Amino acid sequence: MAASMSNVEEIRSRVILGEYSITNVHTSDYPGNYPGYDDTWDMQKFQKNFRIDIVHLDESSMEFDMVGIDAAIANAFRRILLAEVPTMAIEKVFIYNNTSIVQDEVLAHRLGLVPIKADPRLFEYRSAGEESAEEEGSEIDTIQLQLKIKCRRNPRASKDSADPRELYLNHMVYSRDITWVPIGNQADVFADAVIGPVHDDILIAQLRPGQELDVIMHCVKGVGKDHAKFSPVATASYRLLPDITLLEPVEGEKAERLKRCFSRGVIDIQDVDGKKVAKVVNSRLDTCSREFLRHDDLKNAVKLGRLRDHFIFTVESTGILPPDVLVTEAIKVLMVKCQRFLNKLDSTDLE
Repeated sequence: MAASMSNVEEIRSRVILGEYSITNVHTSDYPGNYPGYDDTWDMQKFQKNFRIDIVHLDESSMEFDMVGIDAAIANAFRRILLAEVPTMAIEKVFIYNNTSIVQDEVLAHRLGLVPIKADPRLFEYRSAGEESAEEEGSEIDTIQLQLKIKCRRNPRASKDSADPRELYLNHMVYSRDITWVPIGNQADVFADAVIGPVHDDILIAQLRPGQELDVIMHCVKGVGKDHAKFSPVATASYRLLPDITLLEPVEGEKAERLKRCFSRGVIDIQDVDGKKVAKVVNSRLDTCSREFLRHDDLKNAVKLGRLRDHFIFTVESTGILPPDVLVTEAIKVLMVKCQRFLNKLDSTDLE
């Protein structure tokens, strides 16, 4: 049955969360679907409706709203953040000496997952033909790190002590023990940069007197779709903006129960003519748990939905690059993909 004009706008713009189903989940605002609506894509209309609002930004995380796009574009942007923004990570591990109880392959795996703080935009991708020998890494495509440490007894330790932290020196190997060994002119080029592990308290191994590690590591440029160690984000996710509408006044004890059904800060109780009345104050904070549907006297008083074209993005960086830089680089990658697609179309037309 065709939708009546009264609820066409709701179908076009909102996902409705009902008691037993979620409706309007598919994009339906395409040309010719609704009489009286011109849904032909227009650049000026897109530029007018599209916006990005930064809600929170610090050195490790970012929350922003992306409004006026389709879910396909939002998801493409999320996937690019996860898998196609390049970073520098440990790719080759040359173990010259390892007398710890950690096996060589386990040690190499642990080292490979340590985030390395180095700007990947300053390096080139290493060509496939340069993977045979250790010496073939160059200053433009490789960062060399070294881990050389040996555990020994502490001569100043108390004879009655049983604490390894007092008995031994260098018995805990942390990421802070990894040092940067410049290649070529890197010491001059990156004189102001601090190249090394993002965090200095990552435990790599435990040693006992006489045990030692002597390891050389090569970091190269790569992307997350090749290996997760290259992914620049700890998480990149989005959700649709909740839309909560009270269909009737909710007062007294019902208002208190309604408030408890939503996340803290979503519903507030106001005093109107001596009555406690529920009011929606910040629907953004809601997790859309639909808890109010458990109450028979509340389920028909609230309509719960989500705005289809309003995406709340959360990006948490691993520390390699600031989150705002990651978002900018993801946009550049998406632009390159679009341009490549247009070039393919042009070449097909010529054929």
